[in-house]
Amino acid sequence: MEKEATVYLVDVARSMGKKHSNREQSDLDWALKYFWDKITDIVGTGRKTLQVGVVGLGTDGTSNDMQEDDSYKHISVLQPIAQILMPELRSLPTRLKPSKTDDRDVLSGIIIAVDMIMKHCKHLKYKKRLVVITNATGHIDADDIESTAEQFKNNGIELVILGIDFDDPEYGFKEEDKPEMKMENERTLKKLADLCDGVFGTMQEAIDELARPRIKSVRPTPTYRGQLRLGDPETYNTALCIDVERYMKTQIRRPPTASAYVVREQAGDDDQALETVHNMYKYTVKDEEKDGAPKEIKREELAKGYEYGRTAVAISESEQNITKLETYTAYDILGFIPVEAVERYMLLDNTNMIVAQKGNDKAAYALSSLVHALFELGSVAVGRLVKKDMSEPILTILSPLIEEDIECLIENVLPFAEDVRSYRFPPLDKVLTVSGKELTEHRNLPSDKLLKSMSDFVDGMSLVLDEDEMMAMDDTFSPALHTIEGAIKDRAVKPDSQAGLKRGEAFMERYAKQPKELQEQSKDRLARLIATADVKKVPSKAKGRRRYREAEKPISGLNIQELFSKEDRHNITPDNAISEFKQMMREEGDMDRTKNIVQQMSAIIQEHVRTSYGEANYNRVLEELGLLREEMLGLEEPGVYNDALRQLKKRLVAKELGGDRAKLGYLIRKHKLSLIDNEASEFSDVSPADADAFMIIKSDA
Repeated sequence: MEKEATVYLVDVARSMGKKHSNREQSDLDWALKYFWDKITDIVGTGRKTLQVGVVGLGTDGTSNDMQEDDSYKHISVLQPIAQILMPELRSLPTRLKPSKTDDRDVLSGIIIAVDMIMKHCKHLKYKKRLVVITNATGHIDADDIESTAEQFKNNGIELVILGIDFDDPEYGFKEEDKPEMKMENERTLKKLADLCDGVFGTMQEAIDELARPRIKSVRPTPTYRGQLRLGDPETYNTALCIDVERYMKTQIRRPPTASAYVVREQAGDDDQALETVHNMYKYTVKDEEKDGAPKEIKREELAKGYEYGRTAVAISESEQNITKLETYTAYDILGFIPVEAVERYMLLDNTNMIVAQKGNDKAAYALSSLVHALFELGSVAVGRLVKKDMSEPILTILSPLIEEDIECLIENVLPFAEDVRSYRFPPLDKVLTVSGKELTEHRNLPSDKLLKSMSDFVDGMSLVLDEDEMMAMDDTFSPALHTIEGAIKDRAVKPDSQAGLKRGEAFMERYAKQPKELQEQSKDRLARLIATADVKKVPSKAKGRRRYREAEKPISGLNIQELFSKEDRHNITPDNAISEFKQMMREEGDMDRTKNIVQQMSAIIQEHVRTSYGEANYNRVLEELGLLREEMLGLEEPGVYNDALRQLKKRLVAKELGGDRAKLGYLIRKHKLSLIDNEASEFSDVSPADADAFMIIKSDA
């Protein structure tokens, strides 16, 4: 990894504390947005070879290696060139504050920074850079500007000057009523940047660029070096062998994950207040010699167990080699298929690129021939890759890519059959009746008028205007990734801030809703679409609302509900439990009454289990549990059902309901009548995994 040394020269003079150009922040706070973004990026990498120094320009005091000379007063080294970590990062905000003086010379600060870089880097191989942040309102002695520029060129130091409210015609920024001294200083700094082939720009452009997430550049590292083979070279001398290298092309970049930390007692500095949480595992078994008391055993004494049905099959470490496939490093082409046979879902994973070995012209010609042959025949290759000996093989699809500057094979890893979920949906353009008749006009099918209205609305919301893309592929980013990274960087600099975490930049937020100009011009089309589709607002779901529709009134006109209510029914009879439970649940009442009904039903279910001869009553119990579960889902009270099921399991485990009833627990799981999880009801606090494992009851058999 290449070593880098970067020094930031930050102007903290009194004038930097003022506000200009209708900004709500002072010049210094505004410019520090750029500085903090760059510094936190460096800290986040954790690279020792990425070293940073910080010099304050216009400080109240003076602290540098040339401080005896009055030309270098009010210049302080705030951070020597070194790897910057969290302690150094959090010490900088208190020192980067506006001072009480405007007496400073930017060119003197540049000379101090260059001296720092040369003393640190010596003649070693470093990528050296100096970034100057200033409003250029102080006096500049330009006598040494040519010699200073020579130092940059001779020592290979890159100069970047970012001026606050500097004029930049190319970017379209100009400060009105600029003081004469500042105009002259801008010309002087521009001349310095031009003499040493540096970068001179306005801070406005740099700040605007922060809103655009930066693409992380990754150093290309081959993940496979070897031969791409067609045929077995050990058996046939006609086999094709090409020396290739495999590099990553695209990969999903996920947000950083949180780790568990604990506050250390009697901690010193703030940066030492957190301690990593270490996990410790203990393994215990029942000690039969001590009446089943837990006995701790070592990890080395454990054997891997594989689930086979409801039984664990143990395989010792010495026998593990039986289950492992013996493989050897190779990349074999198994065959070729037409590109039309490649389904889209096969290409959704990360991609790699297969290129010829560097400096191997013979391999380059051979691979080029294979790539062109695949392209001309409209085919792709199916490959089998083993990265190293004894590693698991993977099957891949190799597609040809021919561009002006590169010819290669694009690799996609094929999914397993178990990774593919097949769903069958009814057709969108027709309705099939029970008799097999096809209907092209139906209430569930869009009419021609609706299709026309939708088409007009889509055309009106097009993001391509005069060949100008409003959402180009290169300008789309992951909001989750960059919002979380921004929040972490913000909290790293301001750990005690009472403000909420930093949200996504406006650049990303604009993709959360349609552009205003498109909304305005499509209002009429949207109104027509709503009227044609007869769109109506769905009332918000209220807790306790039933999911089944109201029962239809009988043709006779008799009020069955009224007839039943004449009988004052308070208890459910075991012989007619299902019908009576349904009837009582449809009668008006509060939650206390409902819970009482559920308790009665729960007691009846337990009694049916207890009196069951073998499995005689199991179907009846399952039907009663299913009804109870459905009713509680309808009332959106999953906790009531879960409590009843927990009570049932407790008695089953204790064998209080007629002995060993493990088979009933299995049937409850099989019929999906276990606890109501948070996927079935948003009001449940039970995860799907816990619900599935809940009704596992060990049998004596």
